Amino acid sequence: MRLLFLGDVVGRPGRNAVVRRLPGLREAWKLDCVVINGENAAGGFGITEAICDELIEAGADVVTLGNHSFDQREALVFIERQPRLIRPANYPAGTPGRGAAIVEARNGARVLVLNVMGRIYMDALDDPFASVERALQDCPLGTACDAVLIDVHAEATSEKQAMGHFVDGRASLVVGTHTHVPTADWQILPGGTAYMTDAGMCGDYDSVLGMAKEEPVRRFLQKTPGPRMESASGEGTLSGVAVEVDDRTGLALAVAPVRLGPLLAEAAPPFWA
Repeated sequence: MRLLFLGDVVGRPGRNAVVRRLPGLREAWKLDCVVINGENAAGGFGITEAICDELIEAGADVVTLGNHSFDQREALVFIERQPRLIRPANYPAGTPGRGAAIVEARNGARVLVLNVMGRIYMDALDDPFASVERALQDCPLGTACDAVLIDVHAEATSEKQAMGHFVDGRASLVVGTHTHVPTADWQILPGGTAYMTDAGMCGDYDSVLGMAKEEPVRRFLQKTPGPRMESASGEGTLSGVAVEVDDRTGLALAVAPVRLGPLLAEAAPPFWA
């Protein structure tokens, strides 16, 4: 099975990169399942229903979220009727939406997609490790599903790495989001789970984390309130991680970064060439 995960889509440059490139990649790489983090897709702050539909139409099977899940208030409503949009599972009970989705991949496999948010330097949500444990007990790899992909939306690299080791052998891929910078530690953990601390972002890298750089720089220099930050407007780069999954075990056979676009060194999975 071929899985592709794309990191945080930031504003119009990120959306344009996904819409322009993903349909071709689905066919060229014969992708079975695509998951995209869309929590910054609406100008850097949340997601709208129209944008969610746009990402799904471009080829996303599931769209995950994070700390900006409900920045666009309409998300509180439409997340209830869109089963392929999920927010962190460790939001308090009663929060609209769901924290996991089971989708049928193009090869007929059942893929559990789980989204959780870290707690270090983040909002104080419920325990993400306990949320993941409950989800994996309810839908264990190899019996209730054929693959498990976990998006850990977190600030601290230690928390993301701990999650990877916590589920090693019980998930196909654990990938971090939120920091918008791709890390160089893609690997297969000893138990067979593919891992990458941060997938990076789909957005304009001539920026500060996808936002037009002038206002973030000014805030660091002057430490005073200013105008609302806006997403950068240059050409976006697609950034994420690709995983080849063993159809028999649901564990990873190969993992590689994906970077397609300007500024960063381009990378594509050699095992799908």
